[in-house]
Amino acid sequence: MQSKVILKSELTKEILTSILHKIKDIKVGVIGDGCLDVYWDVDMRLSQLSRETPHYPLPVVNERIYPGGGSNVAWNMKDLGASQVYMLSVIGDDWRAQCLISKLEEKGVDTQFMITDQNRITPAYCKPMKRGYSDLIYEDARIDFENHAPISKDTEAKIIENLHQIAKKVDIIAVCDQFEHGIVNENIRKELENLGLQGKKIIVDSRSRIGLYRHAIIKPNEMEAMGAAFNADYTDTSDFTLQNIIEGTYKLYLQNKAPVIVTLGSKGSLWYDGNSLCMADAVPVEPPIDIVGAGDAFLSAFSLAYGAGFEGHEAIAFGNMASSVVIQKIGMAGTVTSEELFTQFERVKAYEK
Repeated sequence: MQSKVILKSELTKEILTSILHKIKDIKVGVIGDGCLDVYWDVDMRLSQLSRETPHYPLPVVNERIYPGGGSNVAWNMKDLGASQVYMLSVIGDDWRAQCLISKLEEKGVDTQFMITDQNRITPAYCKPMKRGYSDLIYEDARIDFENHAPISKDTEAKIIENLHQIAKKVDIIAVCDQFEHGIVNENIRKELENLGLQGKKIIVDSRSRIGLYRHAIIKPNEMEAMGAAFNADYTDTSDFTLQNIIEGTYKLYLQNKAPVIVTLGSKGSLWYDGNSLCMADAVPVEPPIDIVGAGDAFLSAFSLAYGAGFEGHEAIAFGNMASSVVIQKIGMAGTVTSEELFTQFERVKAYEK
C-alpha cells in the first residue's frame, strides 16, 4: 500500500487556467467555526493620561473588520470564483453576528443556513495594533469573544438538519473545526462520516481533533499530523524529518480511510491517497510575510479544485499558490483572487528563468 516514491506535482499555466475556469461552476458548503477578526489601529501619539484613572487610553484611529475562521474560507471561495458558497455556523444575538452576516453577504456568501442561538456569542478576535513615533507597529494583548460551553442538543439538531440540506446542493463540503467549544462535536462528525461513506467529497481542517475524523480528506499541518498520528503533544517541528512526516501520513490514512494532506509551510505540502505519495513545493515568496490566513487560503483553493474534479496532487499545488498570495498581505487573514493567482504564477516563472 505504501508508496516508496515521492512524486513531484507542479502547477502549470494550463492546469491553473483550467482550474480557475471550472471552479466557476462549483457549489460548496462550509461548515464550522465562523468568527470576526477585528483590527483596531491605535495611534499612541494622540493618547493623554486619563483624569479618572492612572492609565493612558488607546486612541483608535481606524477599525478593520474581516470574517475569520470558516467565514474567511467562505470569503476566499467567493473571491476565487465559486458559483455558490453556503455557510453553516452558529452565531449569537449580538452586534458581532450582525457584522459577520453583513460581511459574508457582502461577498455573495449564502447565509440561509446560519443558526442563531440566544445562549451563545458570536466569536471575535480583536487586536489593538499600536504605533508611536517610529514606524514600529506593536500588537497589544488580544481581546477574545469565545464560547466556553458545548452547543445544546437543540442547536446540534439544527446543524445536522442544515448540513444535510447543504449536502444535497453542493459538490464538496469544507469543514473548519477550530474552537475548543465549536460547533463540530462527536455527533456532527458522525454525520460527516456518513456523508463521506455515501460518496460526498468532504475535506476537514481541525486544529486539535484531526485524528477523530473518518472517511473525509483531512488537512493537518505537520505538527497537527504528527500529534494525531503518534498521539503526542508536540510544541515545535524542528526535530521532524520528511520521513517522520511521511510515516505519520501513512498512519493517518490507515485510521482515516481517506486521503491525507499535510501542509509543510515553506516546504510545500504532501498528498497521499493510498496509492501515490505526491509533494508540491511551496511557492517562493520574499519577506516580509504574514502566515495568518495561509491555511484558510489553502483549504479554499484545494476544496474548489478537488470539487471540480482535479487530482489531489494538482489541487495541493493550486492550494500552495493561493497560500503564497495571502501570506504577502500583512496584518490580515486576507483572500486571493484569480487575477492575483495569475500574477503570482507569472512572477514565479520569471524568477525561475
